[in-house]
Amino acid sequence: MTLYSSMVSSLIFPLHERLKRHDSVALLHEMEAVQWWAPARLAALQLQRLRHLLQEVGVNVPYYKNLFEKTGFDPQSVQSLADLQRIPLLTKPLIRTHTEALKNEQARGLKRLTTGGSSGEPLSFWLGKQRISHDVAAKWRATRWWGVDIGDPEIVVWGSPIELGQQDRLKHWRDKLLRTQLLPAFEMSESKLDQFIATILTVKPRMLFGYPSALTHIASHAQKRKVCLSDLGIQVVFVTSERLYEEQRRTLSQVFGCGVANGYGGRDAGFIAHECPAGGMHLTADDLVVEIINEAGQVQAPGVAGEIVVTHLSTPEFPFIRYRTGDIGALGSTPCSCGRGLPLLQSIQGRSTDFVIAADGTVMHGLSLIYILRDLPGIQAFKVIQESRALTQVLLVTEAGFLPDSVARIVRGFKQRLGADVSVVVNLVAHIPAEKSGKFRYIISHA
Repeated sequence: MTLYSSMVSSLIFPLHERLKRHDSVALLHEMEAVQWWAPARLAALQLQRLRHLLQEVGVNVPYYKNLFEKTGFDPQSVQSLADLQRIPLLTKPLIRTHTEALKNEQARGLKRLTTGGSSGEPLSFWLGKQRISHDVAAKWRATRWWGVDIGDPEIVVWGSPIELGQQDRLKHWRDKLLRTQLLPAFEMSESKLDQFIATILTVKPRMLFGYPSALTHIASHAQKRKVCLSDLGIQVVFVTSERLYEEQRRTLSQVFGCGVANGYGGRDAGFIAHECPAGGMHLTADDLVVEIINEAGQVQAPGVAGEIVVTHLSTPEFPFIRYRTGDIGALGSTPCSCGRGLPLLQSIQGRSTDFVIAADGTVMHGLSLIYILRDLPGIQAFKVIQESRALTQVLLVTEAGFLPDSVARIVRGFKQRLGADVSVVVNLVAHIPAEKSGKFRYIISHA
């Protein structure tokens, strides 16, 4: 670690977190100790934190106060993690319907967030400082597993709408201090890919972070251009938000000359799991209880695939208790060779966001279209099908609050990205079916 990186990690970033009234630094130290605990001791911590969470929300969160009274659930009666199964599952439609009732009446300074919408169901919710602090600490811990730290040069390839407007000035200077540079993943034209590669060569980052599909596009383009990126000192490529395929892992590792660390989580469910250098996908079990359920809602044994359900233990301000992620996975049954006591997620399935192609041949991340839909009110679910470069269909399930001009706004926004002459057909439907495989895909391109 360089002197500057050490100063950022030990002084600048802790000061930044203190000014935001986050407890991330103290939590990091706790988490770095807890990760080595034996599974039984870790489970005892989970139970203790679960009891505290349920007692808090049962008193101060109207939704759970009413739910517990209706179902006869007594938080004081919780004796094991299995007792969590007595609480009904939480879904995106329930959160949308009961957003205000899910707020803790004692909470102050909540931050409103909206999911990226790659699940096809954009969701708005609130986070408190406790939850944010825990998420920051969990990500920080996982970053350190790979020998890099906050303050090391980093390039982030992400679907942020940075290209559509100016970054917040304070955030811009914070990123400068932390040596983080953001490259928008919306457009993947050859000229943009050339620019991305030139930036990587100039910055010589210690770590890359982004969508596996976008980073693989950059890596493949570097191979095509015969540009060597494996000798820059990159230590790790962190990937998240999509399913990581083995061919992508091989390409990224070969081109950048380093390990690839898969991450799984979201703004709503939290920082769920991260891969260590030994290859184990470790659950953030000191902050989460993860269940795998079948179609009937029954909890499955390790090794059996089902829907991933998350209880975030640091969400008293806006609880995520038995939250259905919509993703499919299975828990592991054996410990990781790294020696950490954090349990493992054996597999993750069903996270994928396709690319789309504009009329002029420009390749863009599917999120470039999702961002147009995400923040429009009254959209319950959507699916985008690019039939060809000349025709894109949008299926929408709408609800109360959908505005009369929203269809025109969608058509206008899509044409701005795909091309003025592209036909954009928006169909309002009652239900969007799954694929024949049973999985849901929300951006499909046949172009």
